[in-house]
Amino acid sequence: MAFSDYKSIAQVQAEHRVRYEEINFLEPHTHTPSQVFLDEFEFNQQNIDIFASEAARCEAIIFPILREIYKQYCKQTSLWVQKSISYTNKLSGTPDYLVSKRSPLGKTMLESPMIIVVEAKKNDFEQGWGQCLAELVAIAHINQSSASKSASVYGIVTDGKLWEFAQFTGNTLTKQRDSYTVSNLPQLLGMTQAIFERTVNSMKQDANTFPDINA
Repeated sequence: MAFSDYKSIAQVQAEHRVRYEEINFLEPHTHTPSQVFLDEFEFNQQNIDIFASEAARCEAIIFPILREIYKQYCKQTSLWVQKSISYTNKLSGTPDYLVSKRSPLGKTMLESPMIIVVEAKKNDFEQGWGQCLAELVAIAHINQSSASKSASVYGIVTDGKLWEFAQFTGNTLTKQRDSYTVSNLPQLLGMTQAIFERTVNSMKQDANTFPDINA
């Protein structure tokens, strides 16, 4: 079964014994975007039919938002677009976006731990979260079986306009109770940045397992 075969959180819960809860595990946070980002984002909205397809959402909305935050963490992490991962035959496939520790060998190498996965879905958050949770389960197993281990991995599901966040730790998926929209970009960018910040700080806390490649 590929990631895309999962249609709901409950389906993944039943198969992999995942506990589910909803709390605001992320504190409110804002980030002021650069003027270059704002100008490009406004251009996309005015001149491109950004909601015509999933691909349009990904290229004109989702990727620019992820890239704006990723710029601050590009020395510690790598941002992957349509990068396939596989743990078992049932847990394999291609997330829309994936963030991992940056490899000392360069941008072409996928390094553990993998820390953030993003799924873009057209108005189907139930299926989006089922697919995202399956990816988080696979990533958690891959991280644990590698030399590098990560306490938590994070998931984002979005249709471009609405963004939802979750944390997967142990066998528990904790979904942020609040959701965020592109109508409040400082808030949305801030919550995205908060996840990047958590993962980078987690890597720095254990210098032996997660050496600082900038040292």
